[in-house]
This record gives sequence, C-alpha cells and structure tokens, in this order.
Amino acid sequence: QVQLVESGGGLVQAGGSLRLSCAASGRAFSRYSLGWFRQAPGKEREFVAAISWSGLSTYYVDSVKGRFTISRDDVKNTAVYLDMNNLKPEDAAVYYCAADSLGGVTPTARFDFWGQGTQVSVSS
Repeated sequence: QVQLVESGGGLVQAGGSLRLSCAASGRAFSRYSLGWFRQAPGKEREFVAAISWSGLSTYYVDSVKGRFTISRDDVKNTAVYLDMNNLKPEDAAVYYCAADSLGGVTPTARFDFWGQGTQVSVSS
C-alpha cells in the first residue's frame, strides 16, 4: 500500500520555526523526487519545494527561499523534511507531501502520489 504520511504541523508564532516530516512507504520512493505543497483556505494549492531522488537538486518557490529547507533521508526508509524558519502568517496552510515517479522537481512536475496533509498555523 502506497503511503505518504505527514507530521510536524502545529501552531507557532510569527518568526518561529517548525519541521515537517513525511514518511513514505509502499514503493521505491528512494528513486522518486519528493516535494511539499500547501493550500490555504480559499486559495489554490501552491508548490513550496521539491528535492530530486539523489538529493542533489532542490527547487523552492520564491516566497520561501532563504527561510525553508527541504531535505530527504533514504538510508532505511524514505522520508522528506521541510525545515521552516522565520514563519510568517502567510505561510499558514495545510502542507502536503508529494512524490513524483518521473523525478520532476519543478512546480509543473507530475507528483502522482500525495499525503493527507498537516496543518500549519502562524499567529501574528
């Protein structure tokens, strides 16, 4: 069974930090690129960041560059992380983990597997 399970969301004050985690199982996710998306109430889902299967390539939306860092760990089981620093109220959203079986890392990549999401709330 293919599963992407996010964790680590919560409520944080503006300027604070959170680390999101996503555990992937059920497929050879070590050969997939992995990404994070977010969706705020009343808004379209937005690409946030992605990392290649090798971990050597990363891609970020401009609004999070310098504040967010995506990383992955494939040593035992595949996991992807999103370290979020200097959080702003506009970062509040449900954050989704996704996997791309074709290895894309751009906002228009396929991303054919998705998690259920984790809520991030930022108080001002």
